[in-house]
Amino acid sequence: MIVMFMGEYHQKIDEKGRLTIPAKLRSELGDNFIVTRGLDGCLFIYKKETWEKIINNYQELPNVKEARNFMRFFLSGATNLEFDKQGRINISQPLIKYADLSKDTIIIGVGDRLEIWSNDRWEKLLTENEDNFSEMADNLFSQKLN
Repeated sequence: MIVMFMGEYHQKIDEKGRLTIPAKLRSELGDNFIVTRGLDGCLFIYKKETWEKIINNYQELPNVKEARNFMRFFLSGATNLEFDKQGRINISQPLIKYADLSKDTIIIGVGDRLEIWSNDRWEKLLTENEDNFSEMADNLFSQKLN
């Protein structure tokens, strides 16, 4: 079964880096999953099966400086996590710092992954892109929509 993550969830992260993942998302993620640095200043959460496919694709990249640096950045932050009894994950301090997470966080579903955003960064991203939403759709999907 293909999992399609979607939706927006407003959560709090505590001073110990613990973040509750909504029950619906927990059941879709499974028992073990990967959290790592994402793009644009957020964190990515992948199901274990999706992560394995990503790693297989990355292993096919050429051995050039850009690929090596990307892999260093992406994999050095990767952590295999499980939920505690309260449905929380414990995010490491380096990942908290990277994503600038404080009390208010946003978890969004983006197809094959979840993203964890600081509230401020998420609001900024929305504000910067809301006026271009229709234009983005036209550019990305115009051939398929017509």
